[in-house]
Order: sequence, then structure tokens, then C-alpha cells
Amino acid sequence: MLLNCDLGESDGNRTMGCDAQVMPHIDQASIACGFHAGDPLTMRHTLALAAQHGVAIGAHPAYPDLVGFGRRSMALDREQIIATLHYQVGALDGMARSLGLTLSYVKPHGALYNDMMAKPETRAALLEAMATYSGQPQPLALMMQATALADTHRAEAVAAGVPLLFEAFADRCYADDGSLLPRNQPDALHDRTRMLAQVAQLKSDSTITTRNGHVLRLQVDTLCVHGDNPEGVAAIEAIRSLLCGN
Repeated sequence: MLLNCDLGESDGNRTMGCDAQVMPHIDQASIACGFHAGDPLTMRHTLALAAQHGVAIGAHPAYPDLVGFGRRSMALDREQIIATLHYQVGALDGMARSLGLTLSYVKPHGALYNDMMAKPETRAALLEAMATYSGQPQPLALMMQATALADTHRAEAVAAGVPLLFEAFADRCYADDGSLLPRNQPDALHDRTRMLAQVAQLKSDSTITTRNGHVLRLQVDTLCVHGDNPEGVAAIEAIRSLLCGN
């Protein structure tokens, strides 16, 4: 499994995350595009940091919600979703090109990600946005959560001509239907021990165990990790060591 992390979420004098410490240990950097976090200079610095460490670059677009950090769902119609995605991906794509770099995927952020997974019309709009975004040597992949509906989601993406990357979450507890427990529920976030146990289970047999003890098989290409603080960075280092068999 690859490791991906959401980065580039600082703006102005506000610093978020430990991007420089995280980057040497991951494979994919999902970079904020300014609608929930980030700014042009942060985007540029994060792109350069990814290039320095040979990390693949992805756009991390969101609903236009700086105040809510992109965690509030918004009632955008199909045309608005497509335009919102093109605007943000285009911004990061242009910045990447100025540094001689190329984007490889898109991972929606926060509420937009959750709506993509829960609402067929939002997912259809995002797939259309991906399919109609031009200028790349090959289509950008869409990163989405690995669930029991992976075959359905893959068929939708194939029909749209969009490659998919399925991701699991190292530090989140799963409900029995394969969804993530909301952050405000007890035990929604794993401590280090439970996190490493979940990663080890995914590595060994491609399954996770839900909060109620059910075992679910997942098709996983990439594992989402979070490096918001020094403890998170240490956890990523431990996950990388586990995946490498050290």
C-alpha cells in the first residue's frame, strides 16, 4: 500500500501540520487548493517539498468553506461542483507546471469527500468534472474511500473514463457498513496501538475489523495518514516501518 497525507493547509501566518517532517515518509501528497485551506505560497512550497522527496502530487479540493475548514456540506448543483473542482485543480496544476511538475490524482476534502461517498449525484458530478478536466498527459485518478461498494464505484468510474484509487484510513474506526465512524463518536479515532494493528491487518489479509467486531474485506491502493503534530509524524514513521517489514 502507498501512504497518502493531506498537506499544504497553512495560510498566511497560520501554520498547520508538520509537512516537512511528514514528506520523507509518504508516497502521495494531497495538497490543499485554497478553498478550505492553503494559499498560493503554501501551495508552491508544498509542491517543491514533494518534488524534493519524490512524492506524487494530488489536488485536495473542497467546498468553498474557509471558515468551516471544508467540513460543512454545501448544496452545490452539478454545474457548480464541476466548476469548483476545475477551478481548484487548475490552480494547483498551474502552480505545479510552473515548477516542472505534474499532478497525478485528485482527492476531495472533508464534506465534499463525504458527500461523494454518500450521494450518487455528487459522485457523478465529480466524475464528470474529472473526465472533462483536460491538459494532462493522462486522466487524473480520483481517490475515494474503499468500501463494500467498490465494484459499483469502479463501474461508474470506468463508464466516465476516470481511474480510481481506493483508500483506507489508518487512524479511523469503521462502522459495520464500511463507513467511518463520525469523529464525535467514542473510539472514532485510533490510538497508536489500534492504528498499527489495523494497518497490520490490512497488510496481511486486506481486511479491517469494525467497532462491533465484524471483518470487512477492502480493495485498498493507498492508506491515508495524518501528520498534524509530532505524534502524528511518529505514527507515520511507525506505519512506514511496518509496511516495509522493519
